[in-house]
Amino acid sequence: MEKEENILGTEKIGKLIKKFSIPCIISLLVNSLYNIVDQIFIGWGVGYLGNGATNVVFPLVIVCLAFALMFGDGSSAYLSLKLGEKKKEEASKGVANGILLSIVVAVLICAITLIFLPQLLNIFGCTDNLREYALNYGYIIAIGLPFMIIGTTLNSIIRADGNPKYAMTSMVGGAILNVILDPIFIFVFKMGVQGAAIATIISQILTFIMNILYIRKFQSIEVKKETFKPQLSSLKKVSTLGISSFITQMSFVVVMAFENNLLGQYGAESKFGSEIPITVFGIVMKISQILNSIIIGIAAGSQPIVGYNYGAGKYDRVKKTLKTVLGCSVIISTIAFILFQAIPEQLISIFGSGDENYMEFACIAFRSYLLLCICNGIQIPAGIFFQAIGKSVKSAILSLSRQVLFLIPAMIILGKMFGLQGVLYSGPVADGLAFSIAVILLVLELRKLGNKKAESKALVDDTSTDNQLNRHVVITIAREYGSGGRYVGRLVADKLGIKFYDKDFIEKLAQETGLSEEYIEANEQKMGKLSNFNNGYYIGLNNSDELFLKETELIKELANKESSVIIGRCADFILKDRDDILKVFIYSDMKDKVKRATEIYGFDKAKAEKEIKRIDKLRSNHYKHYTEKEWKDYSNYDICINSDKLGVEKSAELICEMMREKETLNLY
Repeated sequence: MEKEENILGTEKIGKLIKKFSIPCIISLLVNSLYNIVDQIFIGWGVGYLGNGATNVVFPLVIVCLAFALMFGDGSSAYLSLKLGEKKKEEASKGVANGILLSIVVAVLICAITLIFLPQLLNIFGCTDNLREYALNYGYIIAIGLPFMIIGTTLNSIIRADGNPKYAMTSMVGGAILNVILDPIFIFVFKMGVQGAAIATIISQILTFIMNILYIRKFQSIEVKKETFKPQLSSLKKVSTLGISSFITQMSFVVVMAFENNLLGQYGAESKFGSEIPITVFGIVMKISQILNSIIIGIAAGSQPIVGYNYGAGKYDRVKKTLKTVLGCSVIISTIAFILFQAIPEQLISIFGSGDENYMEFACIAFRSYLLLCICNGIQIPAGIFFQAIGKSVKSAILSLSRQVLFLIPAMIILGKMFGLQGVLYSGPVADGLAFSIAVILLVLELRKLGNKKAESKALVDDTSTDNQLNRHVVITIAREYGSGGRYVGRLVADKLGIKFYDKDFIEKLAQETGLSEEYIEANEQKMGKLSNFNNGYYIGLNNSDELFLKETELIKELANKESSVIIGRCADFILKDRDDILKVFIYSDMKDKVKRATEIYGFDKAKAEKEIKRIDKLRSNHYKHYTEKEWKDYSNYDICINSDKLGVEKSAELICEMMREKETLNLY
């Protein structure tokens, strides 16, 4: 691990981006091209109505992908976390539960789709002229959905197991088989859209089989039959860790449903009719997805580079990485813009021919909807940049802004004002607004880089110890903000003559990881509501997860090494299996916490209570996320003390007396 961190902090930025970005780009492009290949052969073998039919079925495929990624990415993150905690058995159970969940949901979705396909197609904007094609294609695709969901879930887990090459091979193998089978079923066997659907599910079965066979070859864990036992806590945790992937994909489904319905509605009022706009727009979206895949791949590859150097305080390298990523992304998006504006007829012709209205609308759609696609070269990398530096709220805003906050309202408003053309112009409006927010947030963030954080008024840790106990002991103290818990812990350490870890802990963690003390202090023990929203593109863990694993490792090391008092950081849970530990929770009344926060920490009295609640909520979320237990549940601790009822001194003495009594009674 140290070697990799050194590379991230010292190797040339361009070389690092190539190393990390190329695999991401390839994986994303394979996913994008999978459906595009179907549309190319259908366009030539069936016609544009066949393509229109696949476009109204496509949202259903994305729904399945949303569940697959939720279970796959969630299992991957769970696997990485538990392996970091050296808990292979729990890791195996989590992965098995993720796979089990994907199987159950896959079967349910398949059954629901087969029963309610006509109704689902209506939701996704199917017209009467497209219905027969869509039903023929959709019923066959529905049969293959379980293979697709389970195969995709396993693909994410295989990458987290340290074998991205195998995961990519299974994906590429399925894609290549699809390219081979499509023309055979469509042109040789004359099966039309049904042939394309059969080719797709056979390809998905190949990927599914390859990934199923890998289960016996897991490198980091061993998955046995007995591990496939439903465990509510694991199921919940896996789903929670993967929720960001689910929300992202489902936002696309909502957008596609709105687009198809509005295009069908306003298209019917124009000379183009309903089917041409739905068909053409679906193709435009898929071609633009190739552009986005490349940009996302470049930016995702920069995540570990930005995250490490930001944490290490190497802000020049952060800026250089961001500059390189933005430069490459803007060049790619500019080339795409030129192609979309200059040769739209040639691009749409790849997917088959059409009449004069079909070609005319295609040119209008490319030139109107993708008018500001250059903005994607800034907006997409900006969201991933904020994700890399742990700013989950800003990252989530940028991820949602274009698709949900701007695009859907723009389609509805502009559609009512200008009809079909208004729906098309919603694209550049959304791109422009999202771009503006991205630029503002980036400029503000870049101005902050390198600024030193204000010094804390907290006590300085004393490293001198003179253990007054005859045995090795560890005291963990969880505390509400403003309760004086840190002061109590400091007094306990002084009275017992043992080591006190809070600020010293941050210093040691900084030495171990290469991250700056300011970064660790700003990001540890904090888990906001949106922290899980952006867990990463093909990256197993987010910044908080990586930091927690490092802290876990260091806490165990320190607990083995010497007697100590450890403040916060889920230490009570991390060391729960030891028999030489005393677990303490310090709390106090809000009035007393506000008083302490204003007098000692210098808080504004009017805002103190709100800030205390905010910090305690972050600590509670952090504890729940990593322990699956409630932070304030008294059963987690050996003693809970109201520090203002006893006073700081007496609270510390009570803890010391408990330790002495425990030693006297030989209760270790």
